[in-house]
Amino acid sequence: MTESSAHHGEAGFSMANLIGIDPLWLATGILIAVYALLITEKMNRAILAMLGASLMVIFGIINQQQALAGVDANTLALLIGMMVIVAITSKSGLFQYVAIKAAKSVKANPTGILIMLTLITAVFSAMLDNVTTVLLIAPITLLITDALETPVFPFFMAEILASNVGGTATLIGDPPNIIIGSAAGLSFNDFLWNLAPISAFCLVILTAIIYVMNRKALAKIPASASERIMKFDESGAITDVTLMIKSLAVLALVIFGFTVGHGYGIQPGTSALAGSALLMLLAYGHQTAEQQSESVHHIFGEVEWVTILFFAGLFVIVAGVEHVGLLNFFAEKVLEVTDGDLMWTSFLIFWASGILSAILDNIPFVATMIPLIESTEGTFGGPEAIEPLWWSLALGACLGGNGSLLGASANLTVAAFAEKAKQPIKFLAFMKIAFPIMLLTLAISNVYLWLRYFM
Repeated sequence: MTESSAHHGEAGFSMANLIGIDPLWLATGILIAVYALLITEKMNRAILAMLGASLMVIFGIINQQQALAGVDANTLALLIGMMVIVAITSKSGLFQYVAIKAAKSVKANPTGILIMLTLITAVFSAMLDNVTTVLLIAPITLLITDALETPVFPFFMAEILASNVGGTATLIGDPPNIIIGSAAGLSFNDFLWNLAPISAFCLVILTAIIYVMNRKALAKIPASASERIMKFDESGAITDVTLMIKSLAVLALVIFGFTVGHGYGIQPGTSALAGSALLMLLAYGHQTAEQQSESVHHIFGEVEWVTILFFAGLFVIVAGVEHVGLLNFFAEKVLEVTDGDLMWTSFLIFWASGILSAILDNIPFVATMIPLIESTEGTFGGPEAIEPLWWSLALGACLGGNGSLLGASANLTVAAFAEKAKQPIKFLAFMKIAFPIMLLTLAISNVYLWLRYFM
């Protein structure tokens, strides 16, 4: 019996062993099959993820408790909570107001709007987190592109890439950074000092690429579309001032929770769910019990449950391959290959986390790498000596999220908005553009790591 089989045997009865297949190969096979079918886009992603997750439990690769433990409840709570807040806030007309105001600020020039939305997404992703940011920006983007009568794909593409690049800059910008900061005792200022410079540089490069890629197509949009936007009255877009004030107040409280809650053990998901409950109370508390039920039922109907269930299933699948030792195997190989050289260990961790984060969710990979990096303290001379390894892991995991639609939570959140708008983002169409851009930002960041820590 292999080590992975023995490790798995602790969970009890295993159908994988009964049919004579090593759980490591079976779990890897399920993972590959799910990803292969996702790429073909012939089947709904929620169905695939739920089926893959079910097979992990049915075949005894992980048990029910391990499957539930593998689900990142914080991410799901953050998504659900913010989706509810966005759905209620949209009823006030706030997003329409911001969309018109933003478009008018650049004279409704389509290329100008694209660049502005890219920069806003990156900055907000650093201050909030990338999932929350795209939940706020995506509805505005759809309103603008509808008015311009242009496909939303270039705009959503730019915002996905910008959200991951911007989220790299701070402790709270991307979930892997929160995990690394907590494990390594790195502060908000540490992340800002070490990662914000390269994040800002990559954003400049990304913005230039987005401009060059889209300026010709966007220039074809008739001037009449821009003129139509300039005639819009943004003040008339606000349909419910009271609801807008309540929504903004709750949103401010939630953002406050994001920034200070972590130090008190309060996760972003808790802040988002608490905020959504408070906003529902403020918005519907004056209604009769029957009206409240109807309003709440309607708002929960606007939550993208396909995305939520896809994430839940994907977390279980990754928990399965993590349990049988696949991620640990890769992590150990990364450290073996470099034979105790800090610079090459740093570079290998960086590229491994970048490439793997493009195809797997970056959270479990980062969680697997943390104890292995901590174990190198003796080899390299203490906690301070291995600090470059933490920055390599954070940079690779965050920037690697741009490699495919599955690379980061923000990517799939935007894809859900596109699907709802009946303009779905195709897996391969996204990857064809995003993967080379990801490789370019990784290459630039590799030079930065060398100059900053090893020159």
